[in-house]
Amino acid sequence: MSRTEQLTQAKGAEGRGSGRWIALSVLVLAVLLVAVDATVLGLATPALSEDLKPSGTQLLWIGDIYSFVIAGLLVSMGSLGDRIGRKKLLLVGAAAFGAVSVLNAYATSPEMMILARALLGVAGATLMPSTLALIRNIFHDPKERSLAIGIWGATASAGAAVGPVVGGALLQHFWWGSVFLINLPVMIVLVIVGVKLLPESKNPVTGPWDLFSVGLSLVGIIGVVYAVKQVATHGMGWEVWAAAVIGAGALYTFVRRQFTLTAPLLDMRLFKHRGFSGAVLADLLTVFGLSGLVFFLSQFLQLVQGREPLEAGLAELPAAVGAVVTGLVAGKYARKYGVRVIVTGGLAAIGVALAALTVIHKETGYPLLGAALLIVGLGAGFSFTVTADVILSSVPKEQAGSASAVSETAYELGAALGIALLGSVVTGVYQGFTAPASVTGPVADAAHESLGGAVEAARSLDPQTAGQMVGAAQEAFVDGLRLASGVGAAVLLATAAAAWYLLKGQELQDGIEH
Repeated sequence: MSRTEQLTQAKGAEGRGSGRWIALSVLVLAVLLVAVDATVLGLATPALSEDLKPSGTQLLWIGDIYSFVIAGLLVSMGSLGDRIGRKKLLLVGAAAFGAVSVLNAYATSPEMMILARALLGVAGATLMPSTLALIRNIFHDPKERSLAIGIWGATASAGAAVGPVVGGALLQHFWWGSVFLINLPVMIVLVIVGVKLLPESKNPVTGPWDLFSVGLSLVGIIGVVYAVKQVATHGMGWEVWAAAVIGAGALYTFVRRQFTLTAPLLDMRLFKHRGFSGAVLADLLTVFGLSGLVFFLSQFLQLVQGREPLEAGLAELPAAVGAVVTGLVAGKYARKYGVRVIVTGGLAAIGVALAALTVIHKETGYPLLGAALLIVGLGAGFSFTVTADVILSSVPKEQAGSASAVSETAYELGAALGIALLGSVVTGVYQGFTAPASVTGPVADAAHESLGGAVEAARSLDPQTAGQMVGAAQEAFVDGLRLASGVGAAVLLATAAAAWYLLKGQELQDGIEH
């Protein structure tokens, strides 16, 4: 397609007709794809643990390797989309995402599952920056763009709701791998419809894609996050020091290199904008505070409170409902009351809700859990939608891919760090429980690896001993979950205070761009 044809097609979707909204409906399918995949894993964890029998460390890797890889590649993929075309990258990534989902579904060992999740991260890194960048280029009216971003975010939240419910229904009747196959029909629709309806857009002045910077970004982020994860789980060791030094060195070299390139992978000048930097930091710390909780909540509902997978999925719905409701109106209220009021209020609400979860125990009734999850969703809908709007509005539309990638990198890096650190808090407290004296050897080792391992190991014991061991394991798991919730609450409240300062004077755009 010629440059003139590209511009004509893009302008057609940007016009006052319905084309841009139809294009948006295609973009949100990609968001749905990623959101559903992220949430069904947590729900499938108990069944996956029973089948593949991963160690506690392997289980954490299964949970966070996807985020590690996607965080390491997002900036690179956002920059690639700016160069080759965001539509092209989105459609190729969607097809790959669907294909690799099949590999996840049929994994036969913990190692194969970790590899499959890593490959899914490579494919996933192409999707999110492309969707946000296309929204930035399709919607020139800032108020319409705010609504479009709200719909984008609400779809992600709806996917987070649909994932557990559909996944729970599948887990009631099929094996755990079936939860990954639900990606296939969404991917097929996305590719077929996207080819016809999405406009192509790219940065007309970009230079070559710097593969050395791609490698530095990937090695740097994975190295640093791996080191943090290992310190939290096993303490300092030579391999931790090595990973930290290599990761930090690669990131330092990456930043220095960007200043020397005529066409950098990431324009570091973006961070001079205080609103941009504040919004990115708020996203990272918010997801950090939430992710550990989300990863272990499904295990609490199923393995501690004894709920069926479908019931556990339905129990998590209030968070998604709250996020959808506030996500759709966040732009309107941010213009009325101010960006920092809405973002700070949303973050503080999440912090208070997480603080409430520090009092949960095995018999905690659903009203407390449901109310806390609803408040978390309401706060997240406000804060995430407005920060995404601030990030996109702070940069020229030609750099939308890079800006979107920074936003998504903060999100995924926060998720990886949250699962690694807060997950390690839960695991560390859990592994301290005392098994009955008669439980020794491999059975005791399996029980101390994870709560799923304890439930599985208990099947080889007599009923009385099994009940004592599972009860002790459940109490230790809840103790860890309470501590992780407290840490998350402290992080969110501190982030709210930081956002109040960093977003001072920040406003959403009103005038239509030309």
